[in-house]
This record gives sequence, structure tokens and C-alpha cells, in this order.
Amino acid sequence: MEFMILIYADEQIYESWSEARMAQLMAAYDVYTRELTDAGIMRGGSELAPVRTARTVRIRKGVPAVTDGPFAESKECLGGYILIDCASMDEAVHWASRCPSAPDGAVEVRPLVLSA
Repeated sequence: MEFMILIYADEQIYESWSEARMAQLMAAYDVYTRELTDAGIMRGGSELAPVRTARTVRIRKGVPAVTDGPFAESKECLGGYILIDCASMDEAVHWASRCPSAPDGAVEVRPLVLSA
């Protein structure tokens, strides 16, 4: 069953970090990604560009209304995702709990409806 690990964090936290601290986080992600790959469950994933680059599209009276930014005001925003294939939600939660961003943000786990 496939699951999305959705990684939420306050972008301002990362912007305040030194290059060295950010390099440590990226190194932790390299290790984490390698562990997911070695376990045979990694299906994909990516960091997302900063929320300031986002656009939200809503259809109002048949016309697209485009606004800058995310769909809701929130301190924490979606910063990336990882697609994994696990036997159960418990296994997916286990892997999500090891995500390097979990201590500074939130990590959501959701099963895909049409899992491969």
C-alpha cells in the first residue's frame, strides 16, 4: 500500500539557520532517503520550493481565480513529500517518525486511495 509522508514546517525556522546547520539537515535527509531506498519502500519524493512561489487556483462562477501563496494562512506549510510503499499504516508511521524534519515541524502520513 502506498503512503505519502507530507512534511510541514515553519519556513522561517529554516531561513534563520546557519549554512552549517542546514547542511546537517540535508545530510540527515541523504541518510534517511538511503534507508528508505535500502528498505525497498521508496517510490519518490521532493522538497518543494518556498511557499512564496505558490499559487492557489479556485474556480468562481466558472472563472479561475488565482491568488499568491498557499490555500490557507498557516505558520507551518507543506515543504516536501515522500512517497513510500509499506505493508501497513503502522510501518508508514514508523518511517515517518524517522523523518529529519519531524523534530522541527510536523509529518503527516496519508494512504493513497488508488495505491499501486
